[in-house]
Amino acid sequence: MIRTHEVLNQVPPRDGVDEFAAHPALVEGVARWGSPAASARLGAIGRHVGTAAFQRDAEHANTRTPVLRTHDRWGRRIDEVDYDESYHRVIGAAVAAGAHTSAWAEPGAGANVDRAAAFLLFAQVEPGHACPISMTHAAVPTLALAAPGLRDDWMPRLLSREYDPELGAGAGPDGADGGGDGDGASADAPKRSALVGMAMTEKQGGSDVRANTTVAEPTGDDGPWGREVVLTGHKWFCSAPMSDAFLVLAQAPAGLSCVFVPRVRPDGTRNPFRIERLKDKLGNRSNASSEVEFHGTTGWLVGEEGRGVATIVQMVTRTRLDCVLGSAAGMRQAVAEAAWHVRHRRAFGELLVDQPAMRAVVADLALESEAATTTALRLARAYDDDADATEQAFRRLATAVAKYHVCKRGAGHAAEALECLGGNGYTEAWPLARRYREQPLLAIWEGSGNVIALDVLRVLGREPDAFAAFFDVVGRAAAADASFDLALAHAESLARELARDLADPGAGASVAALRARELAERLALVLQGSLLLQHAPAAVADAFCATRLGGRGGQQYGVLPRGADLGALLERA
Repeated sequence: MIRTHEVLNQVPPRDGVDEFAAHPALVEGVARWGSPAASARLGAIGRHVGTAAFQRDAEHANTRTPVLRTHDRWGRRIDEVDYDESYHRVIGAAVAAGAHTSAWAEPGAGANVDRAAAFLLFAQVEPGHACPISMTHAAVPTLALAAPGLRDDWMPRLLSREYDPELGAGAGPDGADGGGDGDGASADAPKRSALVGMAMTEKQGGSDVRANTTVAEPTGDDGPWGREVVLTGHKWFCSAPMSDAFLVLAQAPAGLSCVFVPRVRPDGTRNPFRIERLKDKLGNRSNASSEVEFHGTTGWLVGEEGRGVATIVQMVTRTRLDCVLGSAAGMRQAVAEAAWHVRHRRAFGELLVDQPAMRAVVADLALESEAATTTALRLARAYDDDADATEQAFRRLATAVAKYHVCKRGAGHAAEALECLGGNGYTEAWPLARRYREQPLLAIWEGSGNVIALDVLRVLGREPDAFAAFFDVVGRAAAADASFDLALAHAESLARELARDLADPGAGASVAALRARELAERLALVLQGSLLLQHAPAAVADAFCATRLGGRGGQQYGVLPRGADLGALLERA
């Protein structure tokens, strides 16, 4: 009997894995910078996201994509987005684990590292839900600037570990339930949890938010929630439109201001929040992104009127950190899938992992992933409550340079890992095709390459203490490796040169801008090299310095110097 469909030499499913325990760089980073109790909680998360059921939910959330419903069956405007139940299970688990706001609810040394590790584990398997999770985390310090009534009513909801996908009102500004029955809102008890998003960019400005034309007109009602305004305008990108509230930039009488906009008003009626359409995106399919229209939309000013950018910058800084975490999570998924494949697939008579060329590629992918993970966790530690002035200055610059470099490395890393799986990797049956489409987003979201590189220049010109703190931290690895020492000297020299250009009242700023990307990349590489020299095994640090700093690597992955300990690198994959 001829059997034409007997399955031979196919890789078994990669499930039933404790994704925390299987990730040495994450385990070690949490032990080094996290809280003492973190490992047990993260182990539970790692086992959960490694299950076949969670992976199936991640797949379904991206293939059964969100659907916009502008009206109910009676013709009333509701502007709701329906998500598959798989998405709700994923984001519900992330909220229950504190991947959103645990660092604020349980502050202390290592709290941001614990939260970062949880966020990374969930985003490793399903990245789309991480958008509202990240924005809710990042909204907390901005909401802290709101009027006491608004802050006290909403902050407990952000810190809650409950997940409720339905829109509903919380307690009103007078402490009333705000349950109302207008426009389809629930008349039940106040909603006890909330997710928060942001809506900043407009079609005529993009990153240039000062070009925004959305207007915030004061109503004259200054109550417990602060100064009330009515919004009129359009936002070109509004992610996660089913969040309970949004931080919005709009033009108030005193200038561009930050406005808190709930989907449901305190009296229980729907706030006008017209979702015009959902964006048809390259990736990030499980997360609805939309265009929204404000017309008679109620909001409350947060922070000082006219200083909207300064008010919302705390949120943006933390979502930039989460871009680094998300890119690191994607690199981890990519290298884990590639390493699993080559350990189970045979070609030309032997396992792929035993073939030198493939060993070098996967080892190099693992090296990139470890550098990203270590950098992200070290940055998270600088955001803890006990961070001193040097740490705060360090994180101001280090977040930008890591956002620039790590996020840009993500797409190429995903492409190489996908290639390790051959034709299978290019199909939607395996997760790396989805990851390949996801990674470019994190280089765009919260500031694309030029925006971030120019921000690094801005720090150089206005905040020299941040550069001093950065080089103080990075310099702790001095004399550990000759290639690192040379790269560090070059980075310091370039920073001094561009600082002189910026001080030139003529064309100096333009000259500096031409080399802004070079500066951001050099700073990021010496940051990663320093951290690996201080904390990673010698095989990892030596290979990184030789390939990324010493010029003995190549333009593509898999070009490692003679003598690199591939076995040690692969073991950490």
